[in-house]
Amino acid sequence: MANVLRYLFSNVRSSTVTRSIILAASVGVVAGFGAIAFYFGANTVTEIFLTKAAGYTPPEEGAAVSHFPEIINSLHMSFEWWLCLIPIIGGLVSGFLVTKFAPEAEGHGTDAAIDAFHNKAGVIRARVPVIKTLASIATIGTGGSAGREGPIAQIGAGFGSFLATKLGLSNADRRVLLLAGMAGGIGATFRSPLGGALFAVEVLYRDTEFEHEGLIACIISSIVAYSIFGVITGWEPLLATPNFHFRDPRELIFYGVMGVCLAALGVFYSKFFYGMRDLFRKLPLPEMAKPAVGAFALGLLALAVPQVMGSGYGWVQAALYGKVALWVMLVIALAKIVATSLTISSGGSGGVFAPSLVIGAMLGGAFGAGASALFPAIAGDPRAYVLLGMAGFFAGVSKTPIATLIMVSELTGNYGLLAPLMLICTLAMLAWRKSSIYEKQVTSRMESKAHLGDFVVDVMEGITVGDLRDTGLPPTLIPDDTTLTEVMQLIAQAEGAYYHTVDDEGKCTGVFSVNDIRRILDEDIPPGLVIARDIAQTKIVYTTPGELLSNALKKLSGRGLEELPVMDPANPGKVLYMITRRSALARYTSELEKKRGIYSD
Repeated sequence: MANVLRYLFSNVRSSTVTRSIILAASVGVVAGFGAIAFYFGANTVTEIFLTKAAGYTPPEEGAAVSHFPEIINSLHMSFEWWLCLIPIIGGLVSGFLVTKFAPEAEGHGTDAAIDAFHNKAGVIRARVPVIKTLASIATIGTGGSAGREGPIAQIGAGFGSFLATKLGLSNADRRVLLLAGMAGGIGATFRSPLGGALFAVEVLYRDTEFEHEGLIACIISSIVAYSIFGVITGWEPLLATPNFHFRDPRELIFYGVMGVCLAALGVFYSKFFYGMRDLFRKLPLPEMAKPAVGAFALGLLALAVPQVMGSGYGWVQAALYGKVALWVMLVIALAKIVATSLTISSGGSGGVFAPSLVIGAMLGGAFGAGASALFPAIAGDPRAYVLLGMAGFFAGVSKTPIATLIMVSELTGNYGLLAPLMLICTLAMLAWRKSSIYEKQVTSRMESKAHLGDFVVDVMEGITVGDLRDTGLPPTLIPDDTTLTEVMQLIAQAEGAYYHTVDDEGKCTGVFSVNDIRRILDEDIPPGLVIARDIAQTKIVYTTPGELLSNALKKLSGRGLEELPVMDPANPGKVLYMITRRSALARYTSELEKKRGIYSD
């Protein structure tokens, strides 16, 4: 696919918007089919190891109320005693794959994608999605307490990063496609196209900020992936729910209290999760064996509370129909925190989204049952608190209130509780701002390496591009009919990294870099048949001497460029000189020192 898109972009003079749509849709296609492969792979392994081998048959998500005829008032289930040994298989497979081939595939993949966005210019190694898929299928399919969203997010993000790298796109574009891959995978897996798109741009920060530059690409990718996934697996929401409604404003008191309580328990969850990780890191065992040790401990816990195995959506489904006793919900919630930490913090591969929803659903259901018993005249349907608990708890631990309330509405197909969802998600997110299950999140855009050049405007106020003329580089201008062999000779003596093609009148017609030449060479075209015009891109980002340097620096940082041509406004197409990111930042540093000197005096 990368080769097809590269050929298309090199031969079709399409607009930037058209290219962005094609790229985002391409990422969505792969994310959609990746979600399908992961869905059937995990279900097949679960069927083999848990259902057939151990007789473990939990309730199914999306099932009608008739499937839950009695109140579940016991933790005991019918299964073979050696069910506790099955997760060890997944732990061994996951530990081997991750340790040997892709250590960054360890843990919950969403955090790895966030880290790649902020700190690695959006780069994810091509092997990571494959290893993450296999390791997560092994972990989840053998009963590990983990979800599908982390692996799918990393699979989609990995392809987006791979595609951008193959096409020689800028770091900024690579980051956008990484987010598009996350959105596509999550939107498909949870049948939540809008929620998946919003989650990808919101989960990067702990404050209420969005990576708005990637929103359109995320929406397109999510729609495409969701459509592909729906055609194969069906269009029904992930969870079936009664027809909930919000009609009594007095209940907002209970919702507010529950939101704060969920946030407090979310802090405990995050601290326990990472405390368990630190404990496993200190164990004097080979890294490969640690997921198996965690899986064995999970198996022992499952002997007492078998409901902790797998994603747990079936138990949420039962709770949504009021078929789980209050004390059972409390036990499942607390045991699920331990089980998830044992599975993922030990080095196993899987996501934290599904376990977090289960924990929140059980806590919310228990709260609702208690409120209904104590205040029957005010508290409404206790089953609605299950849905609200899901959203509130995850919004608190992930710091994604907007995406979470949309995702929970979409994956349940229930929009009657939007107002309570808004209140609970907001309160849960605000109550404990510093605690998050995604430790690679940064507080705001200002702290992200992806936006290093975005916050220097005030320091360089009044400085123009023309002020950098003395530090500018001479442009390398190449006639557009120059052969590739001659081009190689000319750029060997050039000072800059970008070269401009010009027509017979000396007007600039395109720009290219060494990467563009490498792309041509990879296609095995004889050098004598290639001229400069074939290599160059006609979309030229440029500046003028009168433009503010702060604006020019935004162009450099926003597109991942190292140099910008300075065009003569009186003679369009004439390149005067080149300014570099280094010289612009040097001027910034100089101005900053001057201002410090003024203020220190």
